Amino acid sequence: MTDQATDATSSIHGPMTGRYAPSPTGALHLGNLRTALVAWLSARSQAGRFVIRIEDLDPAVARSHHEQTQLDDLTRLGLDWDGEPLRQSQRRAAHDAAIARLVAAGLTYLCYCSRREIAEAASAPHGAPPGAYPGTCRHLTATQRAQREAQGRPTALRLKSSGEQVTVVDALQGPVTASVDDLVLRRNDGVAAYNLAVVVDDAAQGVTEVVRGDDLLSSTPRQAYLCRLLGLPVPRYVHVPLVLGPTGARLAKRDGAVTLADLSTLGVTAVEVRARLAASLGLCRPEERPTMNDLVERFDTMSLTTHPWVFDKW
Repeated sequence: MTDQATDATSSIHGPMTGRYAPSPTGALHLGNLRTALVAWLSARSQAGRFVIRIEDLDPAVARSHHEQTQLDDLTRLGLDWDGEPLRQSQRRAAHDAAIARLVAAGLTYLCYCSRREIAEAASAPHGAPPGAYPGTCRHLTATQRAQREAQGRPTALRLKSSGEQVTVVDALQGPVTASVDDLVLRRNDGVAAYNLAVVVDDAAQGVTEVVRGDDLLSSTPRQAYLCRLLGLPVPRYVHVPLVLGPTGARLAKRDGAVTLADLSTLGVTAVEVRARLAASLGLCRPEERPTMNDLVERFDTMSLTTHPWVFDKW
């Protein structure tokens, strides 16, 4: 590990492109919709493009039936996008090509650890994000590897990182610094890991700005580091606070009517939902019903709050 932090500030120049990348695991709730709205407003207020990516890497998720419902909800909210949505499950060749480059550069190794073994590991790299891998399999001997293979253990592929600290300056949250651990590049089921896929696919879609929930902020230095290793541009990051339920926990279905479909049964229209979300962002008064054009004209990333919005009930 080095003492010097690497600055991974956005390195993109060119047409502005924002994105929203939902995983089709269920209906979008108010927290998802609020983040999507911010991403769309940020792109459109900069006269930029806005693209959609369906993050369906997990085979079970890819077989789900929620994708069209999510797209329909975004449309009902007033969002549009440029081009057809990109499905991550159809990007395997590109993910494998990026992994092959890292393998060829000698920057990877096989990992035989189970999730339980990783969780029980006594230590992890100092300053690394939560869940950082302690490097158990990094220095295995040939004999130790053979023993694990004889046990039939499935293997993941990990990055042999330098352990250096990487700093990303988030447009809303400010600088965040973390040591990059030996993160997974390919899972033990053969599918590319999220951190690898997201940077490859953002670059492929020409994404220059990533707006997402601040629960992903701690993993951003990892992604910026991968961008640098693969020669990909680092986008501008904007991590917005999550929406919390009445108990202070992250908003979920257990909190009642939190999706457009649920709220519709209560007589709440999509326009009213949009207005409530806009008011939570300080873009209108509670009684207003602003148009999308109104919101685009009023939007300013730097005026967004860094505090979560607590949704109690309608």
